[in-house]
Amino acid sequence: MANGPGSVISHPTRGGDDPSDSLDLTDETQTTTVTGMERSAQRLGRALVVVVDDRAAQGEQEDSTGPLVTELLEEAGFIVDGTVAVAGETVDIRNALNTAVIGGVDVVITVGGTGVSPRDVTPDATSGVLDRPIPGIAEALRASGLAAGAVDAGVSRGLVGVSGSTLVVNLAGSRAAIRDGMATLTPLVTHVIEQLSGLESA
Repeated sequence: MANGPGSVISHPTRGGDDPSDSLDLTDETQTTTVTGMERSAQRLGRALVVVVDDRAAQGEQEDSTGPLVTELLEEAGFIVDGTVAVAGETVDIRNALNTAVIGGVDVVITVGGTGVSPRDVTPDATSGVLDRPIPGIAEALRASGLAAGAVDAGVSRGLVGVSGSTLVVNLAGSRAAIRDGMATLTPLVTHVIEQLSGLESA
């Protein structure tokens, strides 16, 4: 979905988005269950995952973090539109974020590029997209990550904030940081989305 170098990695949602899925569900109970799951997910909103990784963006290495974030988001009740892999370049990251915001997703989560190496530019790219930062959530992610032993989360420069009506979150790239970050993030994201929805309907 990003403009510029990058690749879209398709991770189909489990909510039965594909219309052809419903054709295969001949059992009435199954159809009711899937419909209920979809409605529950739609109440929480849509999400997009942006993986910042040079090798994944160039197709040299399979991405393993995007599917993990997707799984955790779906468990929380979100519909995940997909995963976008981009190189660690400011313009590519910013384009991916802007595309997500224009696309109207409720939350976009970036993974990776939050450290202090020269290629870690995710927070720098994100700062140019945010309308209103939410430093409290970013600090909560750092504190919980450090307490959980995810060093990259503890020293992350990651930002959290709102762009338009989309919540943007930078997570560190390790699986430990992702798991802890999503556990900390999920109830906070739900609260922010509810506030943003209230503003839109006001």
